[in-house]
Amino acid sequence: MVVRALRGMFGWPTRSQIPMLLAAFLFGNLLAVLFTAVQPTSPFFHPRHYTYQETVAANGVRLFALQTVPQNISLKPIATNVSRTPDYGINGGFFWEGYLLSIAVINDKPLIGQPEDYGSGWYNIDYPKGTLVWDEITRRFSVQVVQDAHEIKVTDRQRYWAQGGVSMSLHNGARWIQQARAEDMPAFDEPRLRSGVVYDDRQNVWMVVTDKPCTVEQFRTAIVEKIGNGRLVDGVFLDGDGSSQMNSAQKVLKGDSREVYQMMALKQK
Repeated sequence: MVVRALRGMFGWPTRSQIPMLLAAFLFGNLLAVLFTAVQPTSPFFHPRHYTYQETVAANGVRLFALQTVPQNISLKPIATNVSRTPDYGINGGFFWEGYLLSIAVINDKPLIGQPEDYGSGWYNIDYPKGTLVWDEITRRFSVQVVQDAHEIKVTDRQRYWAQGGVSMSLHNGARWIQQARAEDMPAFDEPRLRSGVVYDDRQNVWMVVTDKPCTVEQFRTAIVEKIGNGRLVDGVFLDGDGSSQMNSAQKVLKGDSREVYQMMALKQK
């Protein structure tokens, strides 16, 4: 039947042409199958530049995470819901009426305006707060408690990025609570949507969001249990409640659909 079909499509082939035409027919069908299998909606789809993880901790908190390398992260100013951007990633730090209240700097330049401008991303407003810093020279993360970008310690001030939030203090025992409260962590004991970013001892980084409200302690406990296979070093809490948002091929979380003004985006999907 295949030969008859080929004859109908290409005219009447010679005996020597039949094997070649048959091979072309089968190869075309194989390409079609492979193309279908690697579409984003397929369970076999594996992004090249990030890994998606969805998991539920023992305390019932469901985590959605994008894991990548620090070189693949860009801090971006936006004025929309993360789900409506063309980028994959999650929301960034705290804000108020368009002003950035958390540090967001790349190579000593804030995301909005000029260094030392209020709301530019130069400051952790009001208090020194946990800030995730990627040092491109040493190729190492750190969490530094600082109030403005001048205080950030890096090897080369033209080769780093820093995202402010509130310290998770993952290896600080029960004292993490005191530190988070000292940094004015919002709605500490109230169930809210949550987001954060953490890294491990191999400098892998996870951007993590919840789709249901939980307390700060519940969120942190779930991260320690389910993210990084026990190798996590530290991280920071990011903005929460309706600002907890994610955009990816596998999951879109809109929070309460509000606009946010900064995100942590993947340079390459």
